[in-house]
Amino acid sequence: MAWIPITLLAATFQILRTARQHELRRYLNVNAAGFVRYAYGFPMALVAFAITFVVFRAELPTPPWRFWPIIAGAGVAQILGTLALLRSFQLRDFAIGTVYVKTEVILVAIVSAVALGEPLAPLGWVAAIVCMVGVAWLAAPDKLSDVARSAADPAALMGVAAGLGFALAAAGIRGASNSLGDAPTWNRALVTLTAMLAIQALINGAQLALFDRAALRSVAVHWRPALPVGVLSLAGSACWALAVTLTSAAKVRTLGQVELVLAFAISAFWLHERHRRAEYLASGLVMLGVVGVVALG
Repeated sequence: MAWIPITLLAATFQILRTARQHELRRYLNVNAAGFVRYAYGFPMALVAFAITFVVFRAELPTPPWRFWPIIAGAGVAQILGTLALLRSFQLRDFAIGTVYVKTEVILVAIVSAVALGEPLAPLGWVAAIVCMVGVAWLAAPDKLSDVARSAADPAALMGVAAGLGFALAAAGIRGASNSLGDAPTWNRALVTLTAMLAIQALINGAQLALFDRAALRSVAVHWRPALPVGVLSLAGSACWALAVTLTSAAKVRTLGQVELVLAFAISAFWLHERHRRAEYLASGLVMLGVVGVVALG
């Protein structure tokens, strides 16, 4: 059951990182704010890699050929998910954007069932649907009959896109880590994380170098507010990778939705954003579905 405290740590690191990343929009555009987590996270991952496998001479897993396309796909999915998430924040606000991403609860369950053969139990699917109703209500907080008219809400669409990206990334990380055989859990998680961050830093960095060099320079210029994002990103990513190495991606990502509670606390007390009662009730329904998936899935 070690995956439970590790997942809770991952959720805490993630919501703190996302909040700091949201604040970076004062200095950086969406693409550059997304790149920060790879630009500053990858060097730190390399340090952890060197300490583990060079200093302590731990067993280094040998990746099979299938490891590379899986982890590359996971890395690209996470890049696109991060960009969609930041865009959702921009269109609405931090807490509501965070809740839209909770469509990941169903999406990661579907991806896990199809790609990894790890489906939820029947009651787990019911709880996941409850979670989705909460998300729909959040898209139309005044009355649920507005859901159809709000289906094309750009913030909702970006949040769902982010959820899909993160679901694919979670399943890909588990699949890549499992392909490394019977090496110790930490070793497999660290190799998987370092490889993914390297790919992400290369792809996103090359894209900025080719099409938005001013944004790339801004990432370096604003290193002081950006550095904590890198630290929190690495800590959160390491915990996620370790957790999905220990158990199914659907269980890990569902339990991780406790970050929703943290999101509203940060939104109210740190970012000074205000929300209506209906939005809190809808978010509570999302959390009820999350708890149901954890307990019954």
